[in-house]
Amino acid sequence: MRPVGRRVRKYFGVTARRVAVRYQRPWYFSALLTILCVVLGYAIAYWMMRDTENIREKLYETKLENKALEIKLVGAQRELQVELATNNNLAKELASVQDESIKIKEDLFFYKNMMSKRAR
Repeated sequence: MRPVGRRVRKYFGVTARRVAVRYQRPWYFSALLTILCVVLGYAIAYWMMRDTENIREKLYETKLENKALEIKLVGAQRELQVELATNNNLAKELASVQDESIKIKEDLFFYKNMMSKRAR
């Protein structure tokens, strides 16, 4: 068997066989394909750019809708802040009322004990 190096040099390097790669189709097919691709690209670009006015109108409408939604969001946030402040105030008032209720119950218990001791 021949060494591996010789087999590789047979296909690569200086001693490799000369090979000519030729295109099977005539030049006018390539030119026709190029012209067809350019025309197709132009048609697609024209079709896409034709609808820019429609897109601009949709963009304007979307911006208006976005501003309206932002206004609603700000209103909702303000309402939420008011509700949170109200809840905090109510919680403080409830805690103070409960403390006052406990004191009143202690006083009532004290006076009931005094009355029951006097009744005996």
